[in-house]
Amino acid sequence: MATPNFTVHHLQIGQGERIPWLLEELEIPYKLVNYQRSPLLSPPELKSKHPLGASPILEDHTDPSNPITLAESGAIVEYIIGKYANGKLALGPSHKNFADYLYWFHFSNSTLQPAIFRRAMLRGAIPNSSTDARYLGADGRVKNALHHMNNRLLSHKWLAGDEFTAADVMTGWCLTTMRKFEPIDLTEYEGIQAWVKRFGERQAYKTAMGKSDPNIDLEETSGVKGPAPIELFTKAMAGKM
Repeated sequence: MATPNFTVHHLQIGQGERIPWLLEELEIPYKLVNYQRSPLLSPPELKSKHPLGASPILEDHTDPSNPITLAESGAIVEYIIGKYANGKLALGPSHKNFADYLYWFHFSNSTLQPAIFRRAMLRGAIPNSSTDARYLGADGRVKNALHHMNNRLLSHKWLAGDEFTAADVMTGWCLTTMRKFEPIDLTEYEGIQAWVKRFGERQAYKTAMGKSDPNIDLEETSGVKGPAPIELFTKAMAGKM
């Protein structure tokens, strides 16, 4: 198989950090192009790369006759693992934890991340949101998801079981960098705390974050209390931009 020829387009302080992390874990070379938010969303240079202007974007030039441009972090992760990594960091159908792997791989984008952003939007949009039934409902869904995940990690080293997998890569940003958009205090979630500490000590994670978001304080984003929120995002959710 030819050595992959990848370009990764990453909007900084965002879920695109998953792709450099995955590639560092797999020891697959790549070119990384970072973009700063302008002022909050993608700049024109990134928007021109894909019809939705989304991040991350993977350009695969390995086969010059068939260049591929792919968005959606989950799709990119599955593409890389399936096409270039011989299934490494995934669990196949014959593995006893296959169902767990599939569930937790999709948990972040299907359940946790939407719940967190929904709560963030309601916090900004509703005055005195802490007593509003709509906000309280959204807050309850976030806490349910966190307790569910925490219970899993109290009894398992990694989300899919004993092995570190792409499920951990997909979910890690939700409990680290994403907290710059919506605060999450991890005090009562000891399982999640220990898991964040474990993946934060992985050299591939540190290398990827150093390349993709060198200005992020990893001790702050992985800390129990979490980082200070992005002021511009808070204003945007409150319609004050």
